[in-house]
Amino acid sequence: MEKFLTSTVLLGLFLCLLLSFTEAAPKDALITNLPGFNGTFPSKHYSGYVTIDEKHGKNLFYYFVVSERKPSEDPVVLWLNGGPGCSSFDGFVYEHGPFNFQEAKTHGSLPQLQLNPHSWSKVSNIIYLDSPAGVGLSYSDNTSDYVTGDRKTASDTHTFLLKWFEQYPEFLSNPFYISGESYAGIYVPTLAFEVVKGIDIGLKPVLNFKGYMVGNGVSDEVFDGNALVPFAHGMGLISDDLFEAVTTACNGSFWASTNTTCSQLLDKVNDDVSALNIYDILEPCYHSPEAREIEIGNIRLPSSFRKLGETDRPLAVRKRMFGRAWPFRAPVRDGIVPTWPQILNSENVPCTDDEVATSWLNNDAVRKALHARQENLTWELCTDNILYYHDLGSMIPYHKNLTARGYRALIFSGDHDMCVPFTGSQAWTRSLGYKILDEWRPWFFNNQVAGYTQGYDHNLTFLTMRGAGHTVPEYKPKEALAFYSRWLAGAKI
Repeated sequence: MEKFLTSTVLLGLFLCLLLSFTEAAPKDALITNLPGFNGTFPSKHYSGYVTIDEKHGKNLFYYFVVSERKPSEDPVVLWLNGGPGCSSFDGFVYEHGPFNFQEAKTHGSLPQLQLNPHSWSKVSNIIYLDSPAGVGLSYSDNTSDYVTGDRKTASDTHTFLLKWFEQYPEFLSNPFYISGESYAGIYVPTLAFEVVKGIDIGLKPVLNFKGYMVGNGVSDEVFDGNALVPFAHGMGLISDDLFEAVTTACNGSFWASTNTTCSQLLDKVNDDVSALNIYDILEPCYHSPEAREIEIGNIRLPSSFRKLGETDRPLAVRKRMFGRAWPFRAPVRDGIVPTWPQILNSENVPCTDDEVATSWLNNDAVRKALHARQENLTWELCTDNILYYHDLGSMIPYHKNLTARGYRALIFSGDHDMCVPFTGSQAWTRSLGYKILDEWRPWFFNNQVAGYTQGYDHNLTFLTMRGAGHTVPEYKPKEALAFYSRWLAGAKI
């Protein structure tokens, strides 16, 4: 009887601890229902605004998914999509969020949500943040805040984190990681640097920062700019003769060449690859009868990419816009990084069908459930509301500084992305000069080769995902959860 009472008391205490773990979280941020979803949440969800500038009324919107496993112990991971100008609901809706979204069955109805068995919340607490202000559901009452850049975005996001952890102090002791993809290749290391500076000077609260992840991320204009030609040759998209000729004429440097012969041969490279889907060369492209080419820098893209290939994610999820990356060799004029909508109007952006996310996030009932602003704010996957300056240059010094100090870094690439090819990321990680501790080898999922990896000194890992495009978890959700789980756990990938 005594043993039974003891067990009952212990069980009661455990349940109380479990139920009270997020008790400190803002009560008005708790999500109790989501239109389109009829099931039970596998963990607590929170969303709302953190005001980072009271005077300007600058508010950043977040959606926080508590881990479905051990929220008190599992890492807290911040997720950022790129652009610049693209909402992190991209990752939430289309990549590794807690739900799979199915296209609405009838016109005017909402998409239907089912639980995603490969959500990254299976093994981590994860924050999806719309950043900077003016992107997604984030906004400012002072529109001057919509002129921003790398430096200000990193500072603002750091302010967000400090204020967010003040609201969720129960997560302060958890390991904290920063992650993102595409132009978040800039966001992530610059934010990580701000976080580390804050730790060094004793800013409160003190974040338990451990490292960061970048997927198909831009990093350095020379390495990224030189990546496409070797990628195209290695993938069999250009001939040996053309590769040899362009390499000789450009002296191995394909970025911003002023050599006339080099430029002419680069035009031939562009002609050979222009009909491909830049975000995944394996995906088919649909060209309407009046399809035309639009030149961006030295890459010309077809104006319509509407049929995207097969995946084990729902079809509706695939029919959408992929125009949220820093385009290969896009012109940076006066330090301004052009987002896709700034280069091409919304009718011309490749793969512009983002109906699932757009219809859901612009629904009044959904906005109310998310505690999001409803008036004077239209959610867009990628916006041209902001004017963004790339004002912090190459990210290589940031990576070197962070990894030299022992912070863990995972640089991963879908190996069929032509927008930010893996060849560039592979080259700059190698350029750091770190000793190779885990020589290039395949990594496996379900006894199949999922990709390749190489591990370096100073906790730096480079990894490819075989057959994936620009947004790795979207193409390979099972494999992505596998490497994500292993890396966070410090296990061998």
